[in-house]
Amino acid sequence: MKSMHVIGTVGLPGSGKGEAATVAREDGIPVVTMGDVVRQETADRGLDPAKDHGTVAQALREENGPTAIAERSLPMIEDRLEGHDTVLVDGIRSGDEVDVFEERFGDAFTLVSIEAPFEIRVERIDERGRDAGEADGGEGLAARDERERGFGMDDAMDRADVVVENTDTLAAFHERIRAIVRNGTDGRKPAEADADS
Repeated sequence: MKSMHVIGTVGLPGSGKGEAATVAREDGIPVVTMGDVVRQETADRGLDPAKDHGTVAQALREENGPTAIAERSLPMIEDRLEGHDTVLVDGIRSGDEVDVFEERFGDAFTLVSIEAPFEIRVERIDERGRDAGEADGGEGLAARDERERGFGMDDAMDRADVVVENTDTLAAFHERIRAIVRNGTDGRKPAEADADS
């Protein structure tokens, strides 16, 4: 059986998860974004993804349990693994979700925590201008952080196999992520790591 690798990213809003996904895509690695599951559901419910994303994420978990979004992303991940060795899962939010992926993929699952200080994240979110801020009826970053932490994000971040401090240049960050998606967690090719175990 060919070796597969599922890389999950966890991090607070603006930490760089989207950039990590971009790096993976540039490398030809398919990305399954857990937020897309929520965006689709938000649209299905006739709501505004820019404003109601958080509410729907919460509703999905309340209606179907804390692993609802992770469970819905599994078929998408397995579908991508049909044609690729590696898949990146963007936007894990809780330890419960980590459990789902560890249970399904075992040692082939690597959790990467992407971290950056609050001030840096505020600037990044303002620059990307994708999210409605408090002034536009959306949520401020402190409120978003609190909501994400309410899902159990701290627990997920504590369980990461690799921590990437995204405080340097974008190029340096891309380089670090590229090494992880190409070679696994420690910069060695997965085959070499397998030979040791």
